[in-house]
Amino acid sequence: MAAKVAIIYYSATGSVHALAEAIAEGAASTGAEVRLRRVAELAPDSAIDQNPQWRRHADAAASITEASVEDLAWADAFAFGTPTRFGGPAAQLKQFIDQAGGLWREGRLADKPVTAFTSAFNRHGGNEATILSLGNVFYHWGALIVPTGFTDPAVAAAGGNPYGTSLVTDPSAGEGAATLEAARYQGRRLAQITIRLLGGADARGVLVGTTSRETS
Repeated sequence: MAAKVAIIYYSATGSVHALAEAIAEGAASTGAEVRLRRVAELAPDSAIDQNPQWRRHADAAASITEASVEDLAWADAFAFGTPTRFGGPAAQLKQFIDQAGGLWREGRLADKPVTAFTSAFNRHGGNEATILSLGNVFYHWGALIVPTGFTDPAVAAAGGNPYGTSLVTDPSAGEGAATLEAARYQGRRLAQITIRLLGGADARGVLVGTTSRETS
């Protein structure tokens, strides 16, 4: 049984977009069906034009399908990504989440695995706080939070954030490639846990969560 994973994110200059693509790759490697979706931009063109990186990414990402509430209804699992804004998610992602009230009232977001990822320029720029603040939403939904934990060497290699992948965009940090690998792992872990909950098998045909003796 293939899991359906929705990766919904906001990215201004492209850092979170890169993480979202890596998470999509990781999820797809398990045989999951993946939707990569960007949320609507709320900032005016006048603000975007003041930052050349923001303008370049906005133009480059225009072809990516915009997220809708239907993507949440479709998915078996979610991954949400955002840059940190003073220790919380960007307004663009929060505005999208605020549209999910109808699905929440119907109980259609409950019991679905969910994970989060983020980026900031500085190592202590609010990455962990941003992921934890998104957790408050997931608690209300009754979703099943899937952290990275220290469950794979890729997590420590990327700086050791057990809550979810976080990219330090300061070039001097030198963690870009390692962080993308951690994001691939996060997407794979989310999909594998979702497959287990659905009672299915991963891309190798192995029932996720069984031992080699049970599958021999």
